[in-house]
Amino acid sequence: MPIGFPLDIREQELKKRWAFPYDWGQKQNDAWDEQTDFIYHIFSFDALVKEVETRFKGDSTFKYEEIFTYTLNRWYNFWSAKAVEKIFCLHPTVKAAMDGRDRLRDFRIDDIDFDHKTSIYPRGFNRDLEYGKAHPRELIEWFYTHQSQQRRKHRENRIFIVLYASDGQHWKLKAELHWLESLVRTYLDGFDASKLHRFTFEGKKETAADVIWAVT
Repeated sequence: MPIGFPLDIREQELKKRWAFPYDWGQKQNDAWDEQTDFIYHIFSFDALVKEVETRFKGDSTFKYEEIFTYTLNRWYNFWSAKAVEKIFCLHPTVKAAMDGRDRLRDFRIDDIDFDHKTSIYPRGFNRDLEYGKAHPRELIEWFYTHQSQQRRKHRENRIFIVLYASDGQHWKLKAELHWLESLVRTYLDGFDASKLHRFTFEGKKETAADVIWAVT
């Protein structure tokens, strides 16, 4: 995992994904994830495209266009998430998770463990952006209820980075790493645990969560 790669290189690789349409086609599921888990070990976008061609072109098990796009989307989302995790961990108030394989905890802020999730503002929320910004608690509850129904479903502490682009190209904001870095740094500079939204989803365990708005 190229943790030491400069942000410039990470951003450059991610933006190569922009050359192809962002359309899932196939809904994300565990079976297709298992077939494309090699994305975790390929950082170069060009190498990724070659690997997809080698593995799936001519394989009648999949429609090539669908598995191609599915793989590119997973790669893009994963490497953007790893870059954002690194951005958090570079801040002096943040400590990286002790176990890098722990999918429920990415880092610790003020002795509170968090996972983070970068998400496009959800159409399924059925409320406009201004409503969501005015009611972040309601939006957070929606995310916990509807998001990550496969491998990442959990009710642990989470910071949501919510993306919204005025031109409708929300997904492209995941590659704007320097911009996201400035938003995360500003958030962490003013972090106040008492302002976190707190929930009790299951049993008596408390969940703490918050939103960082990434809006253009």
